[in-house]
Amino acid sequence: MIYFLLLSGVCFLSSGCGDRNSEGDPAAAIGEPAQRIVSLAPHLTELVYSAGAGEKLVGVVEYSDFPAAAGALPRVGDAFRLDFERIAGLEPDLVLAWESGNPVRAIERLEALGLPVVSIGSYRLADIPASLRVIGRMAGTTAIAESAAAKFEGEITQLINAYGDAPGIAVFYQISLAPLFTVNGGHLISELLEVCGGRNVFGDLVELAPAVSVEAVLTRNPEAIMAPRESGAAALDFWRRWPDLAAVRRDNLFTVDANLVTRATTRTLQGAKQICTVLDTARSR
Repeated sequence: MIYFLLLSGVCFLSSGCGDRNSEGDPAAAIGEPAQRIVSLAPHLTELVYSAGAGEKLVGVVEYSDFPAAAGALPRVGDAFRLDFERIAGLEPDLVLAWESGNPVRAIERLEALGLPVVSIGSYRLADIPASLRVIGRMAGTTAIAESAAAKFEGEITQLINAYGDAPGIAVFYQISLAPLFTVNGGHLISELLEVCGGRNVFGDLVELAPAVSVEAVLTRNPEAIMAPRESGAAALDFWRRWPDLAAVRRDNLFTVDANLVTRATTRTLQGAKQICTVLDTARSR
């Protein structure tokens, strides 16, 4: 389950996932503003609250832990294993699905039960304000959602402008150590690195969350290594056995809050600032 926590917005299953892009305006398909919403991913739960519709949530999946109010809501399984009977019993007039995360078969079963399901993608920074606006329209909280979306866009733009001329630095982002996983250039984390003037040393790989070898990391010789704070210091201390590795030689081994850099929510802005601060430290060394 660690991969689910660290890779919100990524389909980590070998089958049963796919793209279910909502055609047209999802709000138009819903009709009247939704009053009973079920969220099928933790980051969607956060987005509902940010869009001003938290009071309309009647069910969420496991690991929906932010904001604190989400912890008191009924659980309907996790993002990959849903309790269909419980979801139906909550009588939602809107089910928010995680595009490319929730298994397609599960979404199809919900639709077969007659439930209105709208899939929302979470791939890039631009998807965050777009998702807020869609949720706001569907929940009838457009003004709050628009304010949150505009604030996010404005602050991200400020960061981009602030670091546009920063010296580039090669970074290895370590999702987990055993097995050793990272992200490619299409992942949200890689985009956050770019915002702060970083370059993902594995940005050229095809898989969104590829497994890599220790030898490959040593060959690409990153100037900084980042890992989720939740994995602990030992995950980074592993690299100290190679003192000639640039990141080790300069003591550029850092941890960041996984929830801030992998969940596509408004808190991603905090994650971006955290990464920028880390890379500033790396440049100074």
